[in-house]
Amino acid sequence: MSIKDFLILNLLGALWGGSFLFMRVASPVLGPFLLIDLRVLIAGLVLLLYAWGIRQLPDYRKKWKQYIVLGAINAAIPFTLIAASELYLTASVSSILNATTPLFALIMARIFLGEGLSLKKVTGILLGIAGVGILVGWGHMGQSVMVLLSVLFSLLASLSYGVAGVYIKRRFTGEPSLTLAIGQQLAAGLVLIPFSLPASGRIPFMGTGILTAVLSLAILCTSFAYLLFFYLIKNVGPTKTLSVTLLVSMYGVLWGALFLGERLSLGTFIGLVIILSSITMITEVKIGAGFIHRLKRSR
Repeated sequence: MSIKDFLILNLLGALWGGSFLFMRVASPVLGPFLLIDLRVLIAGLVLLLYAWGIRQLPDYRKKWKQYIVLGAINAAIPFTLIAASELYLTASVSSILNATTPLFALIMARIFLGEGLSLKKVTGILLGIAGVGILVGWGHMGQSVMVLLSVLFSLLASLSYGVAGVYIKRRFTGEPSLTLAIGQQLAAGLVLIPFSLPASGRIPFMGTGILTAVLSLAILCTSFAYLLFFYLIKNVGPTKTLSVTLLVSMYGVLWGALFLGERLSLGTFIGLVIILSSITMITEVKIGAGFIHRLKRSR
């Protein structure tokens, strides 16, 4: 992975880390189905307007069925599961559970793409998950039935992401990133409409804070973020791209400290170092070598 792709991976992690905060704020008010339907429909429409502005409107007539599947497994299902889990879990704990995505991605890639499970990659992911655990800690999560069910929802969302990464690699090779992003979000919106309609009466009563959370979630954490996601899928592959979930957890905690006043402990900083170390193992980024090569070329 190049330095450029590594930086894009971090930007994506920062955006998706913020999404857990926005869902934590808006999900109790709007409900998971309505919140996520607004998220994907607004995001899809914003991207569609952008495509129209640059005269690159996509044509989905040949692959509309595949896009329905993609919208379901990479947006509608996992987004809704996470939003539902955050009715009982904090944003930090939810983002920690999301860090299991690379494990599911490795398993799915092994089964369906024949990718090898190197000791370095497995060790890197396990190290990253351990780092996330240190970063926040699990002691206050609770053991109620609803909390445990919410944990299950978060893990199922990670599994769905892992399946989706492989599906993109097999079904959408060569497809433009913008086409993928628009198709996924609009398809997810269509899938969720029957489930979100019963709660649609809550929309007129959204306050400024909830509206800001919804728009930020849709435009920044979805429209823009998924352009970055599909770019990385095509350039570095699904397994390395899905390692972003480890960074998502790190940034989720950082945003919590900055915007919600959450306390940063020594374990937080230890966790940060462990997570960054694990990301370099999984993505095989060679920062030092790349920097030296650039210096030589500039002379």
